[in-house]
Amino acid sequence: MITQAEQPETRDEALEATVAAYLQRHPDFFEHHPEILITLRIPHPTGDAVSLIERQVRALRQELDTERQRLGQLIARAREYESLSTRLHALVLKLIAINDPEQLCERLRETLLQEFRADAVTLRLFPLDPEAATTDPLTAAFKDFLARKHALCGPLGADKAEVLFGEAAASVRTAALVPIRTAERSGVLAIGSSDPERFRPELGTDLLDRLGEIIAHKLNAVTIERCGRD
Repeated sequence: MITQAEQPETRDEALEATVAAYLQRHPDFFEHHPEILITLRIPHPTGDAVSLIERQVRALRQELDTERQRLGQLIARAREYESLSTRLHALVLKLIAINDPEQLCERLRETLLQEFRADAVTLRLFPLDPEAATTDPLTAAFKDFLARKHALCGPLGADKAEVLFGEAAASVRTAALVPIRTAERSGVLAIGSSDPERFRPELGTDLLDRLGEIIAHKLNAVTIERCGRD
């Protein structure tokens, strides 16, 4: 009589026998499926020592695992990039038909909060006046940033977060700062997130740069000074 505890082992032995018999009937199996060899563990008896072949196999497995992880990260980033690109295109289509400054501001803020998973959004523009750097706190805090050509991602200092996001600054852990330059004004689009990994410093900024160019082009046709804070 076979007990319940013996049944799994019996089934494993039967399965092993089936596999062994199959391989005996098909000795060229691994020629057609070489990828399986990478995962197999084939002993090389050498006493207490580890054979060179076994060490090479271990090294190859570790290298393969590393490459798989790297490939997985690349695929994830590619999918995220494609998703962001699609949402950016949708945002552009929404902004094209808008000519009212208030409606433009609201649609931009609404889309960034919902579609781009932001927790706080601020758009501030100011005249290209050197004296503004001494009178306006935001201009003074971001005077050097306004000369940038590309967006900047990463954590914000408490003082700059407060200037940009006001009461919402306490929940912002990382932010994307996008320079905005129009014919007569310069400013910043700040997108804040409570996720400390959302806007990492090493994050690519090409899509954010495109967003800044699109907004700047649209703002050349309308008048707006502030968006996102009371």
